[in-house]
Amino acid sequence: MPSHSLTIALAGNPNSGKTTIFNAITGTRQKVGNWPGVTVEKKEGLISRFGHNLTIIDLPGTYSLTPYSIEEIVARDYILEGNPDVVIDIIDASNLERSLYLATQLQELGCKMIFALNMADMARSRGLKINVDKLSELLDVKVVFTVGNRNEGIDELIKVAIDLAHSDYRPKLSRRVKYNRDIEHSIEILTNLITTQLDTPFSYNNRWTAIKLIEDDVVIKEHIIAKVGEKSQQIFEEARAQRAYLFNRFDDEPEILTTDERYGFITGIIKEVVKTSPQQRIDISRNIDLVLTNRFIGLPIFFIFIWAMFQLTFTLGQYPMDWINFGVTALSQTLTNILPDSLIKDLLIDGILAGLGSVIVFLPNILILFFCIALFEDTGYMSRAAFLMDKVMHLIGLHGKSFIPMLMGFGCNVPAIMASRTLESKKDRILTILITPFMSCSAKLPVYIILAGAFFGANAGSVIFGIYLVGIVLSIITGRLFRSTLLRGEDAPFVMELPPYRVPMAKSLMIHMWDRSKIFLRKMSGVILMGSVVIWCLSAFPHPLEYKKEYQAKKATLMAQYQSRFDSASSDKERISLETKLKSALTSLDREKEVDHISQSYMGRIGKVIAPFFAPIGIDWRGGVALLTGFVAKEIVVSTLGVLYSAGGASEETALQLALRNSEMTPLAALAMMVFVLLYLPCMATVMAIKKETGSIKWMIFSIGYSTSMAWMAAFLVYQVGRFLGLG
Repeated sequence: MPSHSLTIALAGNPNSGKTTIFNAITGTRQKVGNWPGVTVEKKEGLISRFGHNLTIIDLPGTYSLTPYSIEEIVARDYILEGNPDVVIDIIDASNLERSLYLATQLQELGCKMIFALNMADMARSRGLKINVDKLSELLDVKVVFTVGNRNEGIDELIKVAIDLAHSDYRPKLSRRVKYNRDIEHSIEILTNLITTQLDTPFSYNNRWTAIKLIEDDVVIKEHIIAKVGEKSQQIFEEARAQRAYLFNRFDDEPEILTTDERYGFITGIIKEVVKTSPQQRIDISRNIDLVLTNRFIGLPIFFIFIWAMFQLTFTLGQYPMDWINFGVTALSQTLTNILPDSLIKDLLIDGILAGLGSVIVFLPNILILFFCIALFEDTGYMSRAAFLMDKVMHLIGLHGKSFIPMLMGFGCNVPAIMASRTLESKKDRILTILITPFMSCSAKLPVYIILAGAFFGANAGSVIFGIYLVGIVLSIITGRLFRSTLLRGEDAPFVMELPPYRVPMAKSLMIHMWDRSKIFLRKMSGVILMGSVVIWCLSAFPHPLEYKKEYQAKKATLMAQYQSRFDSASSDKERISLETKLKSALTSLDREKEVDHISQSYMGRIGKVIAPFFAPIGIDWRGGVALLTGFVAKEIVVSTLGVLYSAGGASEETALQLALRNSEMTPLAALAMMVFVLLYLPCMATVMAIKKETGSIKWMIFSIGYSTSMAWMAAFLVYQVGRFLGLG
């Protein structure tokens, strides 16, 4: 049994393969949450290896420890205050110079550190030979080669980390960045002053604190004030004096001087440890980009990929969808046969099972969608997509960087809206937040699938792709409109880093897919379950009802009519035909009774009140009620339809699709409803995120009003123009 517990933190640049290594180490044993006080995601893995319980912390990706962003502050604070036993810096071996900048800053913290030279295979393919022993000697750091997507070097990395954690190793000051004489003089003065002014040991390394004061680090200043109070003023006065001294000596800001010194140090290391082969291989990523980011064919290829993603989501997902539907139908039939008639039985079968069953069948489609998105991200193509769309968005005056949160919106609008905080301008953030909900999140996908599958058959995948494309186009038009009116301003220049293409690791793809799909399952057990119960209650009560027709008498009359015809039938073929007709007539009568029941219920009364609003866009009162409940969560639209249409079982298609096809809804009305779902007010969680990120109820209300108005007008045009053209 493991007897020791250690904490290992993973740091590194974005696109260095840090998350791939985290997934390779932890597998599915991951816990995801937020760092205290901020909305930055925190990933933590718990594993047992080599006789130790290991807690692996995946720090936010960052290029430096200068506190310009929330991610940098989170990463730095955890290393300084979280006291991990070891910090592993994941370094892109094919881009050593860029990665070593963060590494030199980590060194200055004085923590136990290991370099994981990741993507070593890519470095070799580029003709780069890195002398690991020399690098380790120069920086006094353990160095391990890894290839994260092939699981190479992972065990060795963990072993080295465990050995280092148990050692009495202390990094040598002589192996850190050595600044020029004037900067070192200022560092020494401040270090000595900090040491003498603090009565108790400071939680940060004194030399590192001095360097941060020279760089005018605001966060460190706040920490010093909290620690020493009034004594901090003397330290700050000395820091200002040293900054002025350095500025006068070099005619440049001290933080720029320290940055230049670090890069000078790094350049010297590169010359010592990196050898470039004269037979350097052609950069494969660059050659691929000649095609995929081509100014003429790049965008068409991107849209083909997106179309293929939705086509795959629908066609491949249909098989497991049928299996799940068969299971739900079988369970419903079993419960119907064994349970006595009661309100509890109705709640269980017509409420909970009909509601949840209508949604759970779409889990395979959700999994496939998230798998494709993870594939785009892990191969490096997602950055190219943002790069391509950036050009289009600049042409219409929209901030190019905004497309990154919009891309995230295909998964879920809430984190996408939170991602807008990386934009520098407040107007740009608000603009991005307002248009992001037009990007169809995964919660809307079940609605599209049920309607497209019911009315468009083999063309369902293309119809769904068209709906997503409409969302992109309208978000761009809306952005241009707002940029010209409410949120005027110049779009900022945008630099998109294009990481090298990589072969994705299967385990990493599965983890990314599952992490996102868990949100869907959590909704199933929470808000969708509650919503289904509430909807059933509204549709079942008041109870009992006085029906408009005497259905039992009508049913008895039907049975009597067909019985006499059975008696006079002259052949078995005629009897079979009569049985089929009787079954169809009884089914129609039951459906008529159910519609009568629901129309008189509380839900029916609500539906009839809002029916005039939806009538011009071809949606009946049941569809209107379903859309109304979609404010809580878009998946509830499907579960509401499942309850209101009392979907039973079907063999090769979902019961709800069959019920919709047999209803008064037309393909044109279904298309109008899909457009409305695409554009109308976002779910409750997204609305709350809009309020939080804009800091204004005004923008939240505006977003609800604008999106719903646009949804109605767009659906009206689809339905009425389609009717005018004789399409529905």
